[in-house]
Amino acid sequence: MGDQKRKRGRKPKQPAAETMDSQRNSNPGTTSSAAMDDVFSLSKVEIDDSDLPKGRGGRGRKAAKHSENAETSLVASPGRRTSRAAENNSDCVLAMSVGGDVAMHSGMEPLPGWENVVKVVPSMDAVVKVFCVHTEPNFSLPWQRKRQYSSSSSGFIIGGRRVLTNAHSVEHHTQVKLKKRGSDTKYLATVLAIGTECDIAMLTVNDDEFWEGVSPVEFGSLPALQDAVTVVGYPIGGDTISVTSGVVSRMEILSYVHGSTELLGLQIDAAINSGNSGGPAFNDKCKCVGIAFQSLKHEDAENIGYVIPTPVIMHFIQDYERNGEYTGFPILGVEWQKMENPDLRMATGMKPDQKGVRIRRIEPTAPESQVLKPSDIILSFDGIDIANDGTVPFRHGERIGFSYLVSQKYTKENAVVKVLRNSEILEFNIKLATHKRLIPAHIKGRPPSYYIIAGFVFTTVTVPYLRSEYGKDYFLDAPVKLLNKHMHAMAQSEDEQLVVVSQVLVADINIGYEDIVNTQVLAFNGKPVKNLKSLASMVENCEDEFLQFDLEYQQIVVLQTKTAKTATLDILTTHCIPSAISDDLKK
Repeated sequence: MGDQKRKRGRKPKQPAAETMDSQRNSNPGTTSSAAMDDVFSLSKVEIDDSDLPKGRGGRGRKAAKHSENAETSLVASPGRRTSRAAENNSDCVLAMSVGGDVAMHSGMEPLPGWENVVKVVPSMDAVVKVFCVHTEPNFSLPWQRKRQYSSSSSGFIIGGRRVLTNAHSVEHHTQVKLKKRGSDTKYLATVLAIGTECDIAMLTVNDDEFWEGVSPVEFGSLPALQDAVTVVGYPIGGDTISVTSGVVSRMEILSYVHGSTELLGLQIDAAINSGNSGGPAFNDKCKCVGIAFQSLKHEDAENIGYVIPTPVIMHFIQDYERNGEYTGFPILGVEWQKMENPDLRMATGMKPDQKGVRIRRIEPTAPESQVLKPSDIILSFDGIDIANDGTVPFRHGERIGFSYLVSQKYTKENAVVKVLRNSEILEFNIKLATHKRLIPAHIKGRPPSYYIIAGFVFTTVTVPYLRSEYGKDYFLDAPVKLLNKHMHAMAQSEDEQLVVVSQVLVADINIGYEDIVNTQVLAFNGKPVKNLKSLASMVENCEDEFLQFDLEYQQIVVLQTKTAKTATLDILTTHCIPSAISDDLKK
């Protein structure tokens, strides 16, 4: 996507355990609640929907076709007499007979021939195909949008006349339509909520006909390792419903590629392909235990798919029901260090029976910054003790990162945090909030902000902007200073933004400045630049003879005020730009 790229040294390949997209490179022994930034490795975790444009040569993007493997993996192939689900739950599968062989079924006589294969899974009829038309913003030319493209993915019906799918399946949507299994009608859908962090979106359909004859999917409990799962959806390879089966192979805090966050996730060995995104994963009792959303693509890995588990799904649904909108997953707002070294524990005054993690940094915008301090030792969260490696008990024989406890809370809820400070145990009742990033991972469907003066295009740095400028591997090609701020810088206030000169639209007035690209603006006429709106306001209201912009690398740009403002109109006309300032900055 990027037009220009700045090459620098390639990183060596990292091990598969560290190859997920959207994972921050932390120091060894260090974990951060903010460690979800979009730092990609050379191995890829790919979002597996089919939101790929039709007919766009040169980008390798193609609208998904979908497959029908068998009617269901629960009644797999002629060579298989029974399925795992039939063995464990005869209510899910009725019967089949192949070539005179007897198949398992619920108290019925064997049925001869393929024509009598019977399959009853009411939940299958609740799985829908999602058609979406996307129109993405052009972050490099923020006054316009890219050419629209269409995609298809999966979704499923839940209670309350609602449908769940993946957030990335309907990102930047202009139209969403749903089609039920066995139907030839596409129904217009309305997007109720999009949860970028958890990669879940909620839709509804106003047409009553859509809801006729369909029972909503019921949710099951969190599965155990080796529990059977069946992924249902409309993946690439055909047009009708497809079913793949496998088992739960791992459960831990995962990097969510789309949301650049870390939440609880399930790893399964069932195939998850393009188009499967948003489809449900059923257990052997036909209860939904998750939503398919991404898979690991690596030369050393096979059949590694990821599913959003029910605790995350229910958090999203209940958040919407509580607030009438999606408010997000809260964070604790600290970066912390493991306390596994005995000398380190002794130096900080920890007793032999005390365990916890040390606070390295605190987000200035987080409510915790008012009470917690660097070098505090977090001993427990909401009464649950934290181990020296940052884990807490999860289930029998399992432990999980304590960020799981934080993610189970809701925005603006309180939590009790116990810390050790100067050998004294203190307790604080903290109100939790969402994460304010200096460089946001998403702009949540809004068009990008921009401001133009004398051909200088000012905008804010976001992860989509970096991808637009430097491509998918922006972490290799973007300027080091921008990457350093992306990975390590913290916003000092809620409205702070990283403002850059994106490009210079060449004109007589800006001769000599043409090569300035993606350089941060530090000050204007001696006043610090806090965000793009403040910069635009200062320039528009400036009555000084000159406009002076202080940039990083000790560069300055000086323009005559009257000449610059006059030249702007001609430049806008030349480049067919409707306005010198984006709508959000006019308010």
